[in-house]
Amino acid sequence: MLDILLYVVFPYVAVALAVGGTIYRFLTNQFSFTSLSSQFLETDIQFWGSTLWHYGILPTLLIHLGGFVAPKLMFFLHSTPETLYLAELAGKILGIMALVGAGAMFYRRVASSKVRMVTTPADWAVLVLLIVQVVLGLWMAFGYRWGATWFIHTVTPWVVSLATFQPAPQYVASLPLIPKLHFLNATLLIAVFPFGRLVHMVSFPVSYLWRSFQLVIWTRRRVKLN
Repeated sequence: MLDILLYVVFPYVAVALAVGGTIYRFLTNQFSFTSLSSQFLETDIQFWGSTLWHYGILPTLLIHLGGFVAPKLMFFLHSTPETLYLAELAGKILGIMALVGAGAMFYRRVASSKVRMVTTPADWAVLVLLIVQVVLGLWMAFGYRWGATWFIHTVTPWVVSLATFQPAPQYVASLPLIPKLHFLNATLLIAVFPFGRLVHMVSFPVSYLWRSFQLVIWTRRRVKLN
Protein backbone atom coordinates (compact mmCIF):
# COMPACT_ATOMS: atom_id res chain seq x y z
CA MET A 1 0.00 0.00 0.00
CA LEU A 2 2.81 2.43 0.86
CA ASP A 3 4.50 1.74 -2.48
CA ILE A 4 1.26 2.60 -4.28
CA LEU A 5 0.99 5.90 -2.40
CA LEU A 6 4.63 6.90 -2.92
CA TYR A 7 5.27 5.70 -6.47
CA VAL A 8 1.83 5.93 -8.07
CA VAL A 9 -0.49 8.35 -6.28
CA PHE A 10 2.19 10.89 -5.33
CA PRO A 11 3.60 11.25 -8.88
CA TYR A 12 0.13 11.74 -10.38
CA VAL A 13 -0.77 14.34 -7.75
CA ALA A 14 2.56 16.11 -8.31
CA VAL A 15 2.08 16.30 -12.08
CA ALA A 16 -1.52 17.50 -11.64
CA LEU A 17 -0.31 20.26 -9.30
CA ALA A 18 2.50 21.22 -11.66
CA VAL A 19 0.32 21.42 -14.77
CA GLY A 20 -2.74 22.92 -13.13
CA GLY A 21 -0.78 25.35 -10.99
CA THR A 22 1.37 26.51 -13.90
CA ILE A 23 -1.66 27.13 -16.13
CA TYR A 24 -3.46 28.98 -13.34
CA ARG A 25 -0.43 31.14 -12.62
CA PHE A 26 -0.02 31.96 -16.30
CA LEU A 27 -3.68 32.94 -16.67
CA THR A 28 -3.72 35.04 -13.51
CA ASN A 29 -0.20 36.48 -13.41
CA GLN A 30 1.84 35.62 -16.48
CA PHE A 31 4.32 38.41 -15.73
CA SER A 32 5.55 36.31 -12.79
CA PHE A 33 6.98 33.73 -15.23
CA THR A 34 10.51 34.82 -14.45
CA SER A 35 13.35 33.99 -12.12
CA LEU A 36 12.78 37.41 -10.52
CA SER A 37 16.43 38.33 -10.90
CA SER A 38 18.10 40.02 -7.94
CA GLN A 39 21.32 40.67 -9.85
CA PHE A 40 21.13 44.40 -9.25
CA LEU A 41 21.41 43.65 -5.51
CA GLU A 42 24.54 41.48 -5.81
CA THR A 43 26.46 40.45 -8.93
CA ASP A 44 29.65 38.46 -8.34
CA ILE A 45 28.30 35.45 -6.42
CA GLN A 46 25.16 35.47 -8.54
CA PHE A 47 27.21 35.17 -11.73
CA TRP A 48 29.31 32.20 -10.59
CA GLY A 49 26.51 30.46 -8.76
CA SER A 50 24.03 30.79 -11.62
CA THR A 51 26.59 29.82 -14.27
CA LEU A 52 27.81 26.70 -12.46
CA TRP A 53 24.27 25.68 -11.56
CA HIS A 54 22.78 25.98 -15.04
CA TYR A 55 25.70 24.45 -16.91
CA GLY A 56 25.75 21.60 -14.43
CA ILE A 57 22.07 20.83 -14.07
CA LEU A 58 20.74 21.35 -17.62
CA PRO A 59 22.94 18.67 -19.27
CA THR A 60 22.08 16.37 -16.36
CA LEU A 61 18.37 16.88 -16.95
CA LEU A 62 18.80 16.24 -20.68
CA ILE A 63 20.64 13.00 -19.96
CA HIS A 64 17.86 11.88 -17.62
CA LEU A 65 15.29 12.82 -20.26
CA GLY A 66 17.21 10.76 -22.82
CA GLY A 67 16.87 7.75 -20.55
CA PHE A 68 13.08 8.18 -20.62
CA VAL A 69 12.44 8.97 -24.29
CA ALA A 70 15.28 7.08 -25.98
CA PRO A 71 16.35 4.24 -23.65
CA LYS A 72 17.69 2.05 -26.46
CA LEU A 73 19.95 4.86 -27.68
CA MET A 74 21.17 5.56 -24.15
CA PHE A 75 21.86 1.86 -23.63
CA PHE A 76 23.84 1.76 -26.87
CA LEU A 77 25.86 4.83 -25.87
CA HIS A 78 26.83 3.13 -22.59
CA SER A 79 27.34 -0.36 -23.99
CA THR A 80 31.14 -0.38 -23.70
CA PRO A 81 33.30 0.01 -20.58
CA GLU A 82 34.98 3.10 -22.06
CA THR A 83 31.75 5.01 -22.72
CA LEU A 84 30.36 3.91 -19.35
CA TYR A 85 33.44 5.24 -17.54
CA LEU A 86 33.17 8.53 -19.43
CA ALA A 87 29.46 8.80 -18.60
CA GLU A 88 30.20 8.19 -14.92
CA LEU A 89 32.94 10.81 -14.91
CA ALA A 90 30.85 13.38 -16.80
CA GLY A 91 27.89 12.84 -14.49
CA LYS A 92 30.01 13.40 -11.39
CA ILE A 93 31.61 16.54 -12.81
CA LEU A 94 28.23 17.99 -13.81
CA GLY A 95 26.78 17.09 -10.42
CA ILE A 96 29.62 18.76 -8.54
CA MET A 97 29.26 21.87 -10.72
CA ALA A 98 25.53 22.02 -9.94
CA LEU A 99 26.13 21.50 -6.21
CA VAL A 100 28.76 24.25 -6.01
CA GLY A 101 26.47 26.58 -7.95
CA ALA A 102 23.46 25.83 -5.74
CA GLY A 103 25.61 26.21 -2.64
CA ALA A 104 26.81 29.60 -3.86
CA MET A 105 23.24 30.73 -4.48
CA PHE A 106 22.21 29.56 -1.02
CA TYR A 107 25.17 31.36 0.59
CA ARG A 108 24.35 34.50 -1.39
CA ARG A 109 20.84 34.61 -0.01
CA VAL A 110 22.08 34.02 3.52
CA ALA A 111 25.03 36.42 3.43
CA SER A 112 23.45 39.35 1.59
CA SER A 113 20.82 41.16 3.64
CA LYS A 114 19.43 42.83 0.51
CA VAL A 115 18.98 39.52 -1.32
CA ARG A 116 17.64 37.90 1.83
CA MET A 117 14.91 40.55 2.06
CA VAL A 118 13.52 39.62 -1.37
CA THR A 119 13.73 35.85 -0.77
CA THR A 120 10.36 34.26 -0.07
CA PRO A 121 9.70 31.09 1.95
CA ALA A 122 8.95 29.32 -1.34
CA ASP A 123 12.39 30.34 -2.63
CA TRP A 124 14.08 28.85 0.43
CA ALA A 125 12.06 25.63 0.17
CA VAL A 126 12.83 25.15 -3.53
CA LEU A 127 16.52 25.95 -3.08
CA VAL A 128 16.83 23.42 -0.25
CA LEU A 129 15.01 20.78 -2.31
CA LEU A 130 17.33 21.42 -5.25
CA ILE A 131 20.43 21.06 -3.08
CA VAL A 132 19.05 17.86 -1.53
CA GLN A 133 18.30 16.51 -5.00
CA VAL A 134 21.85 17.12 -6.23
CA VAL A 135 23.37 15.68 -3.04
CA LEU A 136 21.28 12.53 -3.42
CA GLY A 137 22.24 12.32 -7.09
CA LEU A 138 25.95 12.55 -6.23
CA TRP A 139 25.47 10.00 -3.45
CA MET A 140 24.05 7.65 -6.05
CA ALA A 141 26.84 8.43 -8.51
CA PHE A 142 29.57 7.61 -5.98
CA GLY A 143 27.77 4.91 -3.97
CA TYR A 144 25.66 3.08 -6.54
CA ARG A 145 27.85 2.77 -9.61
CA TRP A 146 26.84 2.36 -13.23
CA GLY A 147 23.57 4.23 -12.89
CA ALA A 148 23.54 4.83 -16.65
CA THR A 149 22.77 1.14 -17.12
CA TRP A 150 20.51 0.14 -14.22
CA PHE A 151 18.55 3.39 -14.56
CA ILE A 152 17.22 2.22 -17.94
CA HIS A 153 15.97 -1.07 -16.46
CA THR A 154 14.33 0.37 -13.34
CA VAL A 155 13.43 4.08 -13.46
CA THR A 156 12.64 4.22 -17.18
CA PRO A 157 9.99 1.47 -17.13
CA TRP A 158 8.51 2.98 -13.94
CA VAL A 159 8.14 6.42 -15.56
CA VAL A 160 6.83 4.89 -18.80
CA SER A 161 4.27 2.87 -16.83
CA LEU A 162 3.02 6.06 -15.19
CA ALA A 163 2.89 7.90 -18.51
CA THR A 164 0.84 5.11 -20.10
CA PHE A 165 -1.47 4.87 -17.05
CA GLN A 166 -0.33 1.33 -16.30
CA PRO A 167 1.60 2.03 -13.08
CA ALA A 168 4.24 -0.49 -12.10
CA PRO A 169 5.82 0.70 -8.82
CA GLN A 170 7.68 -2.58 -8.36
CA TYR A 171 10.45 -1.35 -10.65
CA VAL A 172 11.64 1.16 -8.04
CA ALA A 173 10.09 -0.08 -4.81
CA SER A 174 12.82 -2.69 -4.35
CA LEU A 175 15.72 -0.27 -4.90
CA PRO A 176 17.92 0.96 -2.00
CA LEU A 177 16.85 3.90 0.15
CA ILE A 178 19.00 6.64 -1.45
CA PRO A 179 17.74 6.13 -5.03
CA LYS A 180 14.16 6.06 -3.75
CA LEU A 181 14.69 9.31 -1.84
CA HIS A 182 16.16 10.80 -5.01
CA PHE A 183 13.04 9.88 -6.99
CA LEU A 184 10.64 11.08 -4.28
CA ASN A 185 12.46 14.39 -3.89
CA ALA A 186 12.29 14.88 -7.67
CA THR A 187 8.54 14.23 -7.49
CA LEU A 188 8.22 16.82 -4.71
CA LEU A 189 10.09 19.34 -6.88
CA ILE A 190 7.57 18.71 -9.65
CA ALA A 191 4.74 19.37 -7.20
CA VAL A 192 6.14 22.73 -6.03
CA PHE A 193 7.14 23.79 -9.55
CA PRO A 194 4.39 26.41 -10.07
CA PHE A 195 4.78 28.04 -6.65
CA GLY A 196 8.29 29.48 -6.95
CA ARG A 197 10.88 30.76 -9.39
CA LEU A 198 11.22 27.42 -11.18
CA VAL A 199 8.43 28.43 -13.55
CA HIS A 200 10.97 30.45 -15.52
CA MET A 201 12.02 27.11 -17.04
CA VAL A 202 8.94 27.16 -19.28
CA SER A 203 9.71 30.61 -20.69
CA PHE A 204 12.38 30.18 -23.34
CA PRO A 205 14.58 27.85 -21.27
CA VAL A 206 17.06 27.12 -24.06
CA SER A 207 17.90 30.71 -24.95
CA TYR A 208 18.92 31.30 -21.35
CA LEU A 209 22.23 29.60 -22.04
CA TRP A 210 23.46 32.17 -24.53
CA ARG A 211 21.57 35.33 -23.65
CA SER A 212 23.50 38.27 -22.25
CA PHE A 213 23.52 38.69 -18.52
CA GLN A 214 21.35 41.47 -17.21
CA LEU A 215 23.28 44.71 -16.91
CA VAL A 216 21.93 47.37 -14.58
CA ILE A 217 23.27 50.89 -15.11
CA TRP A 218 22.41 53.56 -12.61
CA THR A 219 22.01 57.02 -14.10
CA ARG A 220 21.11 60.41 -12.74
CA ARG A 221 19.19 62.97 -14.70
CA ARG A 222 20.94 66.28 -14.91
CA VAL A 223 18.86 69.20 -13.77
CA LYS A 224 19.35 72.36 -15.78
CA LEU A 225 19.23 75.53 -13.77
CA ASN A 226 17.79 78.54 -15.50
